[in-house]
Amino acid sequence: MLKAAVVLRKIKDTDLKTNLKQLKEKIIETILMLSGAATSITVVLIVFFLFIEGAGVFNRKPIDDGFILAVNATNQVKGLHPSQIKDIFDKKITNWNQVGGDDRPIVLFRTSDITDYYTEEELGPDFEYFPEKINELIQKQPGIIAFFSDKYKSDQFVGKELDIDKIKVWEFLSGEEWFPTAQPIAQMGVKPLIYGTLWVSFGAILLALPIGLAAAIYLSEIATKRTRSLLKPLIELLAGIPSVVYGFFGLVVIVPLIQSTFNLPVGETALAGSVVLAIMALPTIITISEDAMRNTPRAMKEASLALGASKWQTIYKVVMPYSASGITAGAILGIGRAIGETMAVLMVTGNAAVIPHTLLAPVRTIPATIAAELGEAPNGGLHYEALFALGCILFLITFGINMLVELVTNRKSHKKH
Repeated sequence: MLKAAVVLRKIKDTDLKTNLKQLKEKIIETILMLSGAATSITVVLIVFFLFIEGAGVFNRKPIDDGFILAVNATNQVKGLHPSQIKDIFDKKITNWNQVGGDDRPIVLFRTSDITDYYTEEELGPDFEYFPEKINELIQKQPGIIAFFSDKYKSDQFVGKELDIDKIKVWEFLSGEEWFPTAQPIAQMGVKPLIYGTLWVSFGAILLALPIGLAAAIYLSEIATKRTRSLLKPLIELLAGIPSVVYGFFGLVVIVPLIQSTFNLPVGETALAGSVVLAIMALPTIITISEDAMRNTPRAMKEASLALGASKWQTIYKVVMPYSASGITAGAILGIGRAIGETMAVLMVTGNAAVIPHTLLAPVRTIPATIAAELGEAPNGGLHYEALFALGCILFLITFGINMLVELVTNRKSHKKH
C-alpha cells in the first residue's frame, strides 16, 4: 500500500509539472501572438492614417482656407487653372484675352494694395470700412483680379468669385512645379520630386552594384578565412553609421570634388547624392550577395573545377548564376534604402525642385522634401496634407520594391524545389 501511495504521488507530481509546463508554454504563445498582432495592427493603422491624411489634399482647392479670388461682375472668365493664376500674379499674363476674356489689361490686387487706392481716413480708424472699399474697388475696376481674406468680403458683395477646381490626382503627379506655399495659388506638382528621387536612387545603384558585387565575390570566393573575418565586420559596421555622418562626409569631401572635377558652379548635385547613397547601400548589397554566393553547393564548384574550368570560370558560370536571385534581392534592398534616405540626401543634393536632365544638376527627393518642410506646414493645412500625399507615393514605391524582393525570393525557392 505504501509503495502504491508513493507511485501515485509521483504520478500526480508528474502530471502537475506537465500541466504547469503546458500552462507556461500557452502563456508564452499567447504573449508572442499578442505581440505579433499588436505589431501588425500598428503597421496597418500607420499606413491607414498616412493614406487618410494624404488623400485629404484631393478634396481641397489649391488656395488657403479663408481666402478668395474675385473679379469684376462683367468679367467673362469664370474659372482659371492654378498655373494661369500663378502666371497672372507673376505678370507673365497681363491681358484677360490671354485666358479667354475681353481685351482688357489685368489689374492685380492684394490686401496690402488697398492704401494705393484709399487713405487711412477713408478706411476708418479701425479699418471698419475695409470690406466696403474692396467691394467698391472691384466694382470700379473691370480688369481687376483681387486676392483677399473672406472676412473682408462685404455683405453686399457685387464682384464674382472665380471658380477654382480641386486638386486632381493626375495634375498632382504630373505637375512640374512644387511651391505649396505660393500665394495666391499653391503649385502642387510632384513630378520634379519623383524624378529627383528616381535619378538619385538609380545613380546610387549603378555605382553601388558593381562595387558591391565585386566585394561579395572577393569575400566569398577569393579572400582567406582570416581576411574575411576581418573585412566582413568592418563592412557591416558601415550600416550602423548615422546618415547625418554620411551627409557631412559628402558635404566636405564629395561635393567639392564633384564641383572641381566637372567645373560646376555648385557641387550639390544628384551625382553627389548618388555617391553618398551608394556608400550607404554597399553593406546591404555586399552582405546579402556574399551570403547567397557562399550558399552555392560545394559539389557544384568541385564538379566545375573537375571538368577543367578555371576558378574565374567557375565563379562566372556556376556561382553567380546559382546566386543570381540573392544578388538581385540584395540590389533591390540596397536601392530600397537609397529611396527612403533623408538626411544625407538633404545635405548634398542642392534641394532644387526642378526636373533634372543630368546627374550634374541639383535635385530634391521626396524624403528630403518631407523632412525639410513638415516642421513649417500648419497642422491640417493644404501644405501639411500635400506632404502626407508625398509620403503615400514614397510608400507605394518602397512597397513595390518589397514585392519585387518577395517575387525574386519565391522564384529562387521554386527553382530549388
